[in-house]
Amino acid sequence: MAQDGSQPLIKLDGVTKVFFTDEVETHALAGIHLNIGKGEYVAIAGPSGCGKSTLLSILGLLDSPTEGQYFLNNRPVAELPASERARVRNREIGFIFQSFNLIGDLTVFENVELPLTYRGMKAAERKQRAEAALERVGMAHRSKHLPSQLSGGQQQRVAVARAVAGEPLILLADEPTGNLDSRSGEAVMDLLKELHRAGATICMVTHDPRYARHAERSIHLFDGRVVEERTEMAITE
Repeated sequence: MAQDGSQPLIKLDGVTKVFFTDEVETHALAGIHLNIGKGEYVAIAGPSGCGKSTLLSILGLLDSPTEGQYFLNNRPVAELPASERARVRNREIGFIFQSFNLIGDLTVFENVELPLTYRGMKAAERKQRAEAALERVGMAHRSKHLPSQLSGGQQQRVAVARAVAGEPLILLADEPTGNLDSRSGEAVMDLLKELHRAGATICMVTHDPRYARHAERSIHLFDGRVVEERTEMAITE
């Protein structure tokens, strides 16, 4: 819930998602009710195929529910025209992917700056934001490198910088440690924890209960349904 008693930043009301292929119905999500308040850190956990990534795609406006309603910052998403949905994805949602999704022939700095260019932002402000985001994740010293010159953990740090440079309302992380060794994975988890302490709202999908425990609250899915929700004990160093 919203921590100050106000409207939640994200509200899902009976969200269902059905995929239709070759006369087969696949029920990916079934009647999901979920509130995420501003400043919360929520993990969506569960086994492969339980609907986690489908749920994150709906939260990120990359997909739409078959039934139910999604309110983002008190606005019904279904009523937004395509152009406004694109604007919301660019300005209000920061994405962190398992596979990093960096552009190989752009430098680290250019990868972080690129989403800001789609806003028509002036070059000086883009430069300031990109440099500040890279500094925040400890990658400013690699700004002129290409992604291929970085380790997996470093690439994910750059991906986090790209997500936070635009100062989004919410960060959506889809298995952000999935392609990393355990040491790099823990480093990325520590980075997300630092961002949360600084005020970021984070929703993270993970199949690994070790990483789910980094969040304040975890939602456990099974066969497209919420089967458990619990508040996690804070992890201290």
